[in-house]
Amino acid sequence: MALDGKVAIVTGGAMGIGKAITEILLQNGAKVALLDVNTAAGESLAEALNKQYGAGQTLFLSCNVESEEQIKAAFQKTADTFGGFDILCNNAGILDESTWEKTVSVNLMGVIRGTYVALEHMNKLSGGRGGVIVNTASMAGLGPFLSCPVYTAAKSGVVGFTRAMAAASEVSGYGIRFNALCPGFVQTDLMSGITSKLGQFSHLVDAAQQLMDKMGVLNVSQVAECLLELVKDETKNGEALLVSPQGKSYVTFPTFSQ
Repeated sequence: MALDGKVAIVTGGAMGIGKAITEILLQNGAKVALLDVNTAAGESLAEALNKQYGAGQTLFLSCNVESEEQIKAAFQKTADTFGGFDILCNNAGILDESTWEKTVSVNLMGVIRGTYVALEHMNKLSGGRGGVIVNTASMAGLGPFLSCPVYTAAKSGVVGFTRAMAAASEVSGYGIRFNALCPGFVQTDLMSGITSKLGQFSHLVDAAQQLMDKMGVLNVSQVAECLLELVKDETKNGEALLVSPQGKSYVTFPTFSQ
């Protein structure tokens, strides 16, 4: 998919990985609606990006992915402003084992909510123009992160949901590709505050730190470049792309006959 003239929505787009995703999509010619609960950061970023890439290229919308109503309003505003959208990056996420219901609500249910609302706009069976949805999962979605069981569960759910939706779309003719981005440790605010957000597993902070030291830490631009690959490469559907400082690799899963 060439991005010139395309329209993208990025949830959690004001900071961290989401900000890097927003910027790389703009660099490649897309218009971007960035959604976030942090209004100050979102408005400031959108203003800066519109100065850099041209007025009207970026739209900020306040949106909490725990609210289907807010998602619907933000997606409709994007469609009304830009004439539809072709790309959705379900990226909003938190890490806090002490508020595990919220972790599931944002990290997994937020992805599902966003996807289902996007289908109303993008599904070729209902007049949409198709496109691609990329969900930000995690290395933890592919193997257990011992100090964050709920985060692990939610991100594992994102991987499973993405792969199932990819298969459903292909068989049904939705015209939408689905892929999961699975980065390791990334230098963001979410990761820098991890030691205070392990809840009942805070005694495992040293083990978490040892794993981080062993794996190394990515910068957000490395993650965004892999996101771009999943968006642009039309052959990628149902993929989980593992990204680490050592490189990237597509995960091989066992196959079951339908």
